[in-house]
Amino acid sequence: MTSYDLIDEAVIDAPPDVVWDALLAEFRGGAQWWVPANTFAAASGSPDEVGGEVKVTVHTKGVDKGGLKLRFTSRTTAVETGRRLSVEYVDGVFRGPSDFLLEPLDGGRRTRLGMHFRGRPHGWLKVLAKVADIGAEHSKATSAAFAALSGVLAREKEGAR
Repeated sequence: MTSYDLIDEAVIDAPPDVVWDALLAEFRGGAQWWVPANTFAAASGSPDEVGGEVKVTVHTKGVDKGGLKLRFTSRTTAVETGRRLSVEYVDGVFRGPSDFLLEPLDGGRRTRLGMHFRGRPHGWLKVLAKVADIGAEHSKATSAAFAALSGVLAREKEGAR
């Protein structure tokens, strides 16, 4: 059976609390930096509370550009505010755990943001996974999202000056 054990990281020029707030805003539907690849919508509870659920849609060609839509639901399993958000994919095309980890750098002025994705394709995605490198596409989209987050936070920082 195909499964993924991927770690994607980026250093963001912002303190962990700012990165944490941006991560949660995105999971609540903010659509500021993970688009065009992914969109999120809170389904029940809050993404930063154990048991909170988020509906995730992966837009394989970008939002409103056609292409396959990969849909799944994550349920929050553990929270260390400002440091770690752990989820379990419980419904849709992926199953398995994932962690978002924030590590302060440079005395808290910058943050290493990491995503450890350990999902398994489910349903029709298991067939697609035999011919498509879904792991590589996941890492490519996550890296692009983290770069976009860095840009969004840099512009916000500039605007605050």
